[in-house]
Amino acid sequence: MTTGAPPLQHLKQMAKATWMAGDFGEIARYNQETGIAFVERLGLTPGAKVLDVGCGTGNQSLPAARKGAHVTAVDIAPNLLTQAAQRARAEKLDIEFREGDAEALPFGDDEFDVVMSAFAAIFAPRPEKVALEFLRVCRHPGLIAMANIKPSSFIAAQFVVMARYAPPPKGFLPPVLWGDEAVVRQRFGPSVQIETTTQIMRMDLPFGVAEAVAHSRKHLGPIHMAFAGLDKEKQKGLEADLLTLWSQYNKGDEHHTIVENEYLEVHVSSQ
Repeated sequence: MTTGAPPLQHLKQMAKATWMAGDFGEIARYNQETGIAFVERLGLTPGAKVLDVGCGTGNQSLPAARKGAHVTAVDIAPNLLTQAAQRARAEKLDIEFREGDAEALPFGDDEFDVVMSAFAAIFAPRPEKVALEFLRVCRHPGLIAMANIKPSSFIAAQFVVMARYAPPPKGFLPPVLWGDEAVVRQRFGPSVQIETTTQIMRMDLPFGVAEAVAHSRKHLGPIHMAFAGLDKEKQKGLEADLLTLWSQYNKGDEHHTIVENEYLEVHVSSQ
């Protein structure tokens, strides 16, 4: 019996199952403005070739296509790709959606003017491989843009709470390391120019904290899976701790939950 880290393929299977669990579309619809603002800061021009890595249900892909960019979008979860494609068809936007892995992108070298990933590629188990893949498929000159959860954010605090009940696999690096500028610079290396800014993702939910926790438990894959793996007593403990955390961060009232998350926006210029 081995006590080492799970094999890479097992980690990837776990990740796929996690993001297919629940219904992330119900989470993403409350964060659409964040995706629009993220894309707006990229300065996309009509005809630009854009790759959206970890596209989810299309919160970044659709705004990019609305600007006239030629968008290709990949994700590990086929059910999310289905939702994204449905949204694109409803707006008559021509976006190519493909199942794909941030660590092994199914594209040739120098294919895209812009490679972007918002709150997605940070969950891949081999971050250095992600950085190399982004640099490989991005043209020179080109732009790599990421939105990365900061260690100081509400989401990071929620990860800490969840880890007390459902520890991540051995060897799995915390996604919030991508929110540390020094780590980002180390992962992309010295041959590129990197600019970072701190931005805010505002979660504005039209219901109270208890319903916000229940909503996350039902729809957000990592939380859904964490609860599913616990007995009833531990489920009660996790729910109580999440209620406390959400209450601490809530800037709304008992009928309206508003939580602001700091994230690190990264622009990497490949020369």
